[in-house]
Amino acid sequence: MSFIESVISIWDVNRERTLETLDAIEQLEDPQAALAFRPGPGRAHIAWQLMHIGATEELFATSRFLGRDPAFPDLCERFQRGSVASDDDVPTLAEIRDTLAQSREHLKATMAKFSEDDLETMPGILAERGWTLRRALQIITWHEGHHQGQAHVTLNVFKAL
Repeated sequence: MSFIESVISIWDVNRERTLETLDAIEQLEDPQAALAFRPGPGRAHIAWQLMHIGATEELFATSRFLGRDPAFPDLCERFQRGSVASDDDVPTLAEIRDTLAQSREHLKATMAKFSEDDLETMPGILAERGWTLRRALQIITWHEGHHQGQAHVTLNVFKAL
């Protein structure tokens, strides 16, 4: 199995965990209240954490790797790095699932354009960060688990209150 194939298989496991978190939220009496829950003033709500995963993947799949505009620029603007996590317009479960599905499809399609020979290159604007394709794939792999964990612990706090 190549490095890229291994990374994609890890992404699939990470996504299973993220979708399990969404499934748990869906089973609650008021899923939208859970998605809107913040662990403190000015902190990101659960939906923001999950949409951030999708927005980040979309940005890597398009602008960061290929220099193209993202498929959903409005969502990427709202949920990208440095965006205001206190956004009060809370997406629904369906919107979150759709964003995660589309961004993952786009990311996998983009990865099909690369080979193992490209791993030490610095595609697109990643050269500004000094990131090779290998490093970017490692960051993307870490990223979903990080934010899924934040959403998961925030959900546990919500359920405990």
